[in-house]
Amino acid sequence: MLVVDQDGTIRGCTADAVALIGVPAEELRGTRADDLFAEPGVWQKLRERAPDPSFTSVQARLRRRCPEPLAVRLDLLPVEASPRPAFLMRIMPAAVADRRDEDEALLRAMFTQSGIGIAIHDTDLRVTRTNPAPGDPDPVLSQLSGGRLGQSLQTLLVPEDGARIEGGLRQVAETGEALIDFVSSARLAVSPHRERSVSISAMPLRGRDGTLRGVAVTFTDVTEQERSRRHSALVAAASARLGQSLDVRRNAEVLTDLLVPEFADLAAVDVTETVLVGKEPGDLLTGATLLRVAAVARDGHWPAGLYPLDSVVRVQGAEGDLLRAGTARFDRDVSELRARIGDDERRKRLLQAPGATSFMVVPLHARGRVLGAVALWRTAERAPFDEEAAALASDIGSRAGLAIDNARRYTRERRMAEALQRSLLPQPVVAVTAADTAGFYVAGRTAAGTGGSWFDVIILSSTQVALVVGTVVGHGLNASAAMGCLQTAVRTLADLDPAPDELLTHLDDLVVRLAEQQLPEARDGSVRGATCLYAVYDPVSGRCSMASAGHPAPLLAPADGGAAGTVELPVGAALGLGGAPFEPIELDIAPGDVLALLAGSLAKDGARDVVVEQLGTGAPPSGRRPLPVQDLGQAVLAPFLGEPPDDDAALLVARVWASTEGAVASWEFPADVERVADARAEAAGQLTRWGLDELVFTTELIVSELVTNAMRYAGGPVLLRLIKDRRLICEVSDPSQTQPHLRRARLTDEGGRGLFLVAQLTHRWGSRYTASGKTIWTEQLLEDPEERS
Repeated sequence: MLVVDQDGTIRGCTADAVALIGVPAEELRGTRADDLFAEPGVWQKLRERAPDPSFTSVQARLRRRCPEPLAVRLDLLPVEASPRPAFLMRIMPAAVADRRDEDEALLRAMFTQSGIGIAIHDTDLRVTRTNPAPGDPDPVLSQLSGGRLGQSLQTLLVPEDGARIEGGLRQVAETGEALIDFVSSARLAVSPHRERSVSISAMPLRGRDGTLRGVAVTFTDVTEQERSRRHSALVAAASARLGQSLDVRRNAEVLTDLLVPEFADLAAVDVTETVLVGKEPGDLLTGATLLRVAAVARDGHWPAGLYPLDSVVRVQGAEGDLLRAGTARFDRDVSELRARIGDDERRKRLLQAPGATSFMVVPLHARGRVLGAVALWRTAERAPFDEEAAALASDIGSRAGLAIDNARRYTRERRMAEALQRSLLPQPVVAVTAADTAGFYVAGRTAAGTGGSWFDVIILSSTQVALVVGTVVGHGLNASAAMGCLQTAVRTLADLDPAPDELLTHLDDLVVRLAEQQLPEARDGSVRGATCLYAVYDPVSGRCSMASAGHPAPLLAPADGGAAGTVELPVGAALGLGGAPFEPIELDIAPGDVLALLAGSLAKDGARDVVVEQLGTGAPPSGRRPLPVQDLGQAVLAPFLGEPPDDDAALLVARVWASTEGAVASWEFPADVERVADARAEAAGQLTRWGLDELVFTTELIVSELVTNAMRYAGGPVLLRLIKDRRLICEVSDPSQTQPHLRRARLTDEGGRGLFLVAQLTHRWGSRYTASGKTIWTEQLLEDPEERS
């Protein structure tokens, strides 16, 4: 800076001027200003451009003690307070002056435009300077700028929005780090219910000494962009979360969680009863029932004036027409809704939420059928529903409808599979002479629900009973079909009365053939790799024989209250995989002992320990009657029923009994046909002692035919045994392995009519191999004791 008189003579200078010009101050004083510049008449040009006291500029080249002159800009400012006319001449390098002009132009542009809001806040975060407000008085920028000087954001905005934005600005002031593109809600205090969002960038303002002078803020109204972003995010969340569950209720709950509080303050989902049970939805008729399966309030408290969760609502004419139309309907102001409802209390509880100012209902459709509806309410704290909100709700509602319908279809298929599974299982409770049994099946938490676990109770000849349990690989309908195939095979083989190991051997061969013929699409239910435990209990001898094909051994709980434990049974390979023969075992079981056969998740180690413990607690105190097997089974399952198990589970509980005393009579005869008469006499005498005189004649014929054939063709000794049970059982055992065959004799044949006669006289007959030969058995029906009396 130079001080120049009116003649252009330098009278004084600053240290910065001395450094720039490169001449000592003593030499500069008294020098004419024109002598400093390469161009002639610079002073004159400055005076000509300053006829009045104003600030003017001239471009020139400054002579320095350097090879090249320096381009500078000269600014002349009259000094009015001086006793003699004088001027201040500022010499600034042209490059620096240009940058200064650019900075001034930028600041001028920023503080004169109105598209982007600019505000300067002091260290107390009060507004000290803003750019002009936009022409439209409605946007948020007009309230955050334009004459609101000296106020804080907490007074301009609703308290929570103002506090959030001021928190960001305070962080800028304290840390010195800029805040870039900080998006926040900015609802104005004058219109708190109107949604507004701004994008804020802020930086600290510091003086030359580095002290904080304030915070500079730019903000842009991004309300529409944020609304679009939130809507897109809501639709994306609906696409991602709806349909993850295959439960109708869970999908409805996800829908309400998506909508509250992001879109509405209250939401309820009502679906038809047919949807819940998986049935195909029909036409929505007047009087049809809807069940409220989800209800969510923003504050966590559902209004008492509305139908609560699990309420049943009947559809009337107006509601039915609306749901069948399939389009969302909204009321910006609930006063219109109140006028339509009038004094109808039912519709008030259905549609009129206390404190709500806006209402919308969105039908749930799928494949042209009505599944239910979503009811939405907004309070005065947010803008009322409009056409844009209705379009968004319809989009989400269509996705929810598809998810709920998929869950409905899954529910139907799961119930069909479970119904098939249960239809293939025996009666839950079976009581025979040999044992009281109770079977239980629990579907798992898998997507298919039903798996391949199964059990069966098969009544064999001579009061014996077979207890069977097993698993099939896979889940769903195919697994149920495979289980049914395996169960049928076991029943067919069991009818031949083979030993457990022999039955499993035949079953293993059959599974290999079945697996080879299995269709590829049925791979989720395969008989190959299935497991099976087959046990046969004879109440006459009190012995139980069993063998296992890949299945865990059963549990045995003694009737005397001793500790329950696992039967020591060798476990063979699973069916269809080949391997070593199946090893059977025989053990004595006391009357009243309980056998527990487990399958599925119950057969796993951790669950088995719990079952063992429950069997122990189910043992009665001394002198008390034991728990019925049905109650015992329920007690065993109780710890597992809090929620469905990971996989399905099957449990078969059997309490075994011995044949009643005096109900069995047996005789042994040598292979002498003359002893047939003795056999008839012994049998007739025993029937008379049992009070079964009406069966003496037919029994004598049966004994005569069977004993004669055994003595004549099989040799001896011949064993005759009678068992009085619910039926009269007659057994004839011989050492021969030759099975008898029933045939029709021709008129000219002398023999061949014996077995035909036996078949006509009995209810059932058959034969089975034994360790020492074979046994032919017959069953005759007994009259009811009351009828005989």
